Amino acid sequence: MHVHFLRSIGLLAITAVSSLAQAGDVLDPASAKPDEKADILWYDVKSLDLEGKGWTQTKAHYDRFPAKAEGKVRPEVWNLSRNSAGLATRFVTDAQTIHARWTLTSKRLEMPHMPSTGVSGLDLYVKGEDGKFRWLANKSPSGETTSLVLAGAIPKGNHEFLLYLPLYNGVTSVEIGIAKANSLAKGPAYDDAHARPVAFYGTSICQGGCASRPGMVHTAILGRWLRRPVINLGFSGNGRMEKEVAELMAELDPSCYVIDCLPNIGAKEVEERTGTLVKILRAARPKTPILFVEDRNYSDSFFNSGKRERNDTNQAALKKEFDKLKAAGVQQLYYLEGKDLLGDDNEGTVDSSHPTDLGFMRQAEAFHKVLSKILN
Repeated sequence: MHVHFLRSIGLLAITAVSSLAQAGDVLDPASAKPDEKADILWYDVKSLDLEGKGWTQTKAHYDRFPAKAEGKVRPEVWNLSRNSAGLATRFVTDAQTIHARWTLTSKRLEMPHMPSTGVSGLDLYVKGEDGKFRWLANKSPSGETTSLVLAGAIPKGNHEFLLYLPLYNGVTSVEIGIAKANSLAKGPAYDDAHARPVAFYGTSICQGGCASRPGMVHTAILGRWLRRPVINLGFSGNGRMEKEVAELMAELDPSCYVIDCLPNIGAKEVEERTGTLVKILRAARPKTPILFVEDRNYSDSFFNSGKRERNDTNQAALKKEFDKLKAAGVQQLYYLEGKDLLGDDNEGTVDSSHPTDLGFMRQAEAFHKVLSKILN
């Protein structure tokens, strides 16, 4: 493992951050918990900046919606908002071994079509000399609470890391453990041009089903490529362009809204809800770009006429509503067709609907072509 790691480091040309002064605030070791058996300190991730969190007044620290959303949105949406999909933290450390300890809210660690590494695991990236984050380590849980070595044999010096939290589970506690002789600091702040996040509202696909690990969801990939935070408001089976969710989203101040709800609604709901959603967002954010996304074509729709008809009907309904809004003079509206989201073959999904890592990479590429132009 040690030789393989060093070879990988050489290939990726990873260099150390010159000093912790280039990072954010250095955490006080006195705030950490000593380990009972090892010579390490446990730092609570709550002491770091949490990316992907749109609201501060949450019922629990790792919730995605504010506490006031309980009772406002449907119970299914509220419960899913307590999954930590899209939440991440960046930190800088000179530790050569990084430990992780996290406690989950649900005992369901995996699903039949999605592994525990994605449902309930942690995913670690490290920044290279080119400024890009590259995958380094992923770990799955062993139970409700898991404590393990997340990454070892790390070269000497300070490095910036990016840690993604579980996609389809919640967490009550996440801790980073390092040797007492080492330091831990917040990741450096984004520059002003990249500080405002992209806010995604969508379905199980947006939430991350069925990525093998949290960093492989298209929203996470796009965050790394665009070098800015991403707010993931994907709700499995429940991304339905609802007024209550739109009203909450209007409280955010993102660089762009991405609306990707077609897999969970039909043409009738599209006709009834698209205009209302835009009206709510525009009342609060008159100039913020809004990108509408067609549903991905089912990967077996070439053979299944029912699925092909559903795609065609939904996409036609969304395009009709989009054209009506444009004709009415609504500005800063953009559109992404669904035909290329999974590629031109049928290899990008687990079940014809939910992407594999290949499918998510293809989605990220399709989204990036549009978002990079909108944001620039």
